Amino acid sequence: MDGAAELVFCVNGRKVIEKNVDPETMLLPYLRKKLQLTGTKYGCGGGGCGACTVMISRYNPITKRIRHYPANACLLPICSLHGAAVTTVEGVGSTKARIHPVQERIAKCHGTQCGFCTPGMVMSIYTLLRNHPEPTLDQLTDALGGNLCRCTGYRPIIDACKTFCKVSRHERIIDPKLFSEEEFLPLDPTQELIFPPELMIMAEKQPQRTRVFVGDRMTWISPVTLKELLEAKVKYPQAPIVMGNTSVGINHTALFTNDFILGLTLGAGLSLAQVKEILKTQTYHALLKHLGTLAGCQIRNMASLGGHIVSRHLDSDLNPLLAVGNCTLNLLSKEGERQIPLNEQFLTKCPSADLKPGEILVSVNIPYSRKWEFVSAFRQAQRQQNALAIVNSGMRVFFGEGGGIIRELSIAYGGVGPTTICAKNSCQKLIGRPWNEEMLDAACRLILDEVSLPGWAPGGKVEFKRTLLISFFFKFYLKVSQILKTMDPVRYPGLADKYESALEDLHSRNHWGTSKYQDVDPKQLPQDPIGRPIMHLSGIKHTTGEAIYCDDMPVLDGELFLAFVTSSRAHAEIVSIDLSEALSLPGVVDIVTEEDLRGVNSFGLFGEPEKLLETQEVSCVGQLVCAVVADSEVQAKRAAKRVKIVYQDLEPVILTIEEAIRHHSFFQGERKLEYGNVDEAFKVVDQILEGEIHMGGQEHFYMETQSMLAVPKGEDQEMDVYVSSQFPKYIQDIVAATLKVPANKIMCHVKRVGGAFGGKVTKTGVYLSCFFFCFRHGCPVRCILERGEDMLITGGRHPYLGKYKAGFMNDGRILALDVEHYCNGGSTLDESLFVIEIGLLKVDNAYKFPNLRFRGWACRTNLPSNTALRGFGFPQSGLITENCITEVAAKCGLSPEKVRMMNMYKEIDQTPYKQEIDATNLIQCWKECMATSSYSLRKVAVEKFNSENYWKKKGLAMVPLKFPVGVLSTAAAQAAALVHIYLDGSVLVTHGGIEMGQGVHTKMIQVASRELRMPMSNVHLRGTSTETVPNANVSGGSLVADLNGLAVKDACQTLLKRLEPIISKNPKGTWKDWVRIAAFDESISLSATGYFRGYESHMNWETGEGHPFEYFVFGAACSEVEIDCLTGAHKNIRTDIVMDIGHSINPALDVGQIEGAFIQGMGLYTIEELKYSPQGVLYTRGPDQYKIPAVSDVPTELHVSFLPPSQNSNTLYSSKGLGEPGVFLGCSVFFAIHDAVRAARQERGLLGPLKLDSPLTPEKIRMACEDKFTKMIPRDEPGSYVPWNIPV
Repeated sequence: MDGAAELVFCVNGRKVIEKNVDPETMLLPYLRKKLQLTGTKYGCGGGGCGACTVMISRYNPITKRIRHYPANACLLPICSLHGAAVTTVEGVGSTKARIHPVQERIAKCHGTQCGFCTPGMVMSIYTLLRNHPEPTLDQLTDALGGNLCRCTGYRPIIDACKTFCKVSRHERIIDPKLFSEEEFLPLDPTQELIFPPELMIMAEKQPQRTRVFVGDRMTWISPVTLKELLEAKVKYPQAPIVMGNTSVGINHTALFTNDFILGLTLGAGLSLAQVKEILKTQTYHALLKHLGTLAGCQIRNMASLGGHIVSRHLDSDLNPLLAVGNCTLNLLSKEGERQIPLNEQFLTKCPSADLKPGEILVSVNIPYSRKWEFVSAFRQAQRQQNALAIVNSGMRVFFGEGGGIIRELSIAYGGVGPTTICAKNSCQKLIGRPWNEEMLDAACRLILDEVSLPGWAPGGKVEFKRTLLISFFFKFYLKVSQILKTMDPVRYPGLADKYESALEDLHSRNHWGTSKYQDVDPKQLPQDPIGRPIMHLSGIKHTTGEAIYCDDMPVLDGELFLAFVTSSRAHAEIVSIDLSEALSLPGVVDIVTEEDLRGVNSFGLFGEPEKLLETQEVSCVGQLVCAVVADSEVQAKRAAKRVKIVYQDLEPVILTIEEAIRHHSFFQGERKLEYGNVDEAFKVVDQILEGEIHMGGQEHFYMETQSMLAVPKGEDQEMDVYVSSQFPKYIQDIVAATLKVPANKIMCHVKRVGGAFGGKVTKTGVYLSCFFFCFRHGCPVRCILERGEDMLITGGRHPYLGKYKAGFMNDGRILALDVEHYCNGGSTLDESLFVIEIGLLKVDNAYKFPNLRFRGWACRTNLPSNTALRGFGFPQSGLITENCITEVAAKCGLSPEKVRMMNMYKEIDQTPYKQEIDATNLIQCWKECMATSSYSLRKVAVEKFNSENYWKKKGLAMVPLKFPVGVLSTAAAQAAALVHIYLDGSVLVTHGGIEMGQGVHTKMIQVASRELRMPMSNVHLRGTSTETVPNANVSGGSLVADLNGLAVKDACQTLLKRLEPIISKNPKGTWKDWVRIAAFDESISLSATGYFRGYESHMNWETGEGHPFEYFVFGAACSEVEIDCLTGAHKNIRTDIVMDIGHSINPALDVGQIEGAFIQGMGLYTIEELKYSPQGVLYTRGPDQYKIPAVSDVPTELHVSFLPPSQNSNTLYSSKGLGEPGVFLGCSVFFAIHDAVRAARQERGLLGPLKLDSPLTPEKIRMACEDKFTKMIPRDEPGSYVPWNIPV
């Protein structure tokens, strides 16, 4: 074996030669920091989001074929790339050379918003097209399954990619006004980058030799023959064999190997994607089905079959199936070959049945199935695709010569123990029994006895898992019974018709949708862009990777990196902090603690200051204790882990809302809003109902984590701060205060933000220590939070508890409503009180309640402080109201839609806080949604489906929306802009709004273009800076375009007024002519500030009256779902949305905001689940544990339409803000599931009240569909065990 091996590979066609490679170096930091290819993004660091997707190409000298596959650069050690060609988004196309059709179509189909995930999307589709130039819709969905997007809702990305597919016109219904397919660049495979000939020659001609790379902590050995691999394995018996590196941590020695033998015996080195391709030609449907949903396309192409088997993860999808399939493992060592069965002993790592230290797994034998032998696989996860299974299973039965008598039976489960569990004893007892209902009942009881799960089991969901054990077996029973009937109809009676749907997969995965926009006034000038679907200003740059985000800025000379040390206790006194070991590490420069920040260690916007660093008493897990700076990111993070903290736990530890109520732990007093006379109204109603609903929190999951770079200017104490923030003024203020310098020395710059959703307003204050280090050491300091850190430190949407008492008449009219709201604010105030206030002001949603009392409290708990998140209190308070209405409808025997309509605002009315409302458009949205969704016809169809299917149910629900827009204060709504006209006639616009995906910069250029009557191409916008527009308000609340647009309009009108005398003298001149004359001959200033003082807004909480909002956004959504009553899975079949948006400035951007918000809301109400331990530790710290909607979760049909334009003289061109309202419409999916669950329960004779909390996960759906299986499982007595997680 050679010592200093040479690593040779290519990146975008250019040869890279590396010597002395550190084996711990991953491809992602290598591309970004070493090669300066920043288009490939860091999103999660665990292969779960797809932001770092690249294409890997390898040449096989034996088959003479090139294989292209997508891979996660964050998981790829560069040592594994010898001889490979890497293609990044920069190699696909750029604005400097030519853009690729994939890039063009995603941009022009409006498939980008914040753009951070876009390069990864481009690479996944590009790789698909390299392998399949005309892919099918299934291949398309599969290719995007490993890529997450938080902004768009996926529909426009799917539309863009569909233009490459061979599909019928019906499957591709796209609004022709959105984009024109005829104008797209054609896909020409001959124009793609070729595989580097040099690498081909190297593979063909050069003798292969083992390469060894030695790092500080790890040695990497790449043997090229089995003989060399076995020799290395003898020398380093504990070294793992790394194939895809999808599940390996730090090891001192790693052996990397390439693909081995193919055939029906599957080589252990095959990637899971290759296994999937091979199985297509065999009859292994069960394996194939699992491989379709296992992880994302990138992981499947990296992870190997052998690695998956030998890792023996507790939730392995393939091992249960391979175990029941009588598979054998072919092993090799220096001593020779041997075979071992893939059985329970192997899976539990029993020494006598496991690999010996010197052995390797070469291949896996998967035997053919025999006649009368049946194999099936089952899995249930939080999300349909790219999610670890909660429980999975493999099952096999063999009947010998038929006759329906069990001769062999194997059942294995994953997710219910430390490794795959085989129900061997149960199977043994069932041999010899006939395949009938008696056997089924006995089998369920035996399985539950044998596969026991304690109440405290890791992962939680214990009763759900127990139910899935037997629900899966029941599905297997039905499936085998159905096949037996087809094989011998006389002997086997088959299934009841109502049971057959239990075996069918949920609805089709192929998506289509329509968007109905407003027509532009035919009298409008052709060059006037207002009302037209203009592409996002940065759309092309998003797709080429040329859009620069905070961490894409080049590393500066002398730059340091900052890492935080956080508390590991929820409530404790810090006894001591030992920094010595951390400071002794090479490269560590400094550690800052509370002591260093004395006098400047607090900040806060909302009255109660929040400490930056806490070294005395911590009040949550994740609280910042100290910060480390080092000369590299790696060393800073290593040092942070070496800081030793000794704690003394304190009481009480308050984590849940219920605990806060018991301890009277609240921020300030209650907030109250009262209207009418509630107590008197309760005396005259027909019925009174009391209920409550708990709603979990939500993680922002912006794709770009919190990021910052502080750069000292070297004189006058000046500093430039580049930060991913919604509120640069706030950063400027707290930096100036911390450093004790005037704000005019601190300039804060934001080019764009890779998603924010409210999480980058107050939470960017965590970077104060960054500025302190920068100031103290006089050198640049960078801080980029890892995904897990970000989720731990920054909080999210407030969990809510809503309690209500409703008084109503038998016809559904609600006359009295008394509601209590409690939000879990976490350990500091942040924006919790404001969230409660907004929630109370919006709790009525679309309904006129003549008598009501709303009260709210913000709970102080020992969790990280929760903060603003899109919708800001309304998604929670609106759900509470809608849940109450649903229960009232059930009590009255009416449909919820009828009760909703009956209680809705009618035309001119008054809100509970005495603000006038014109609800005409609310009623119009409701009626149009009823019509476009064919609600009445589909309601009948759903009822028919439910009467014919026992184990599958459909649900249909429609909810209205009244979203008041405003920020409760005139001062908080002021905005400013600065517009320059240069002598060549070009225009530069700056304003106080932040571009975070909503397209505000694009809209501002549209405004300038209209007001100055010049083409958009003449106008440029550089970004947002406190240097150009001071004292700008936070960007949020759906008002960014409204407010800043009015300021830009004001500046442009000022300039135009100055220039009017010149233009009138030469009306046919150009801007270049006019400004030259203006500047020199007439001495007219070509620079103007624009200002908007804010909408008149006020709210008096003492009297409960005010005018807090400027206008209302109205809408309605109708959603249809199908649920699997046996597993809790659900599929969103169709959603129709109708919105009143006033007069759209840019319908493409507006529909993107509506769809993206809807999908985010759908995630909030169905699958996004934060999990905390009883000690206050957040478990869900990345995309592996926390599931946001993926492409497979989008409704199969999604239709969005706008009401015709309506006028509002106060807003920008009569437009309305749409960033937030759509989130709430996601609850139409929640109530559709509610409807389906109710149908299931009614059929089973369960007619009592139905309480369903949010999010409505597979667990809650399954356990609410009570049946003989849920009754069969053992239940743990509350208090008899400590649960793994608690609802907060």
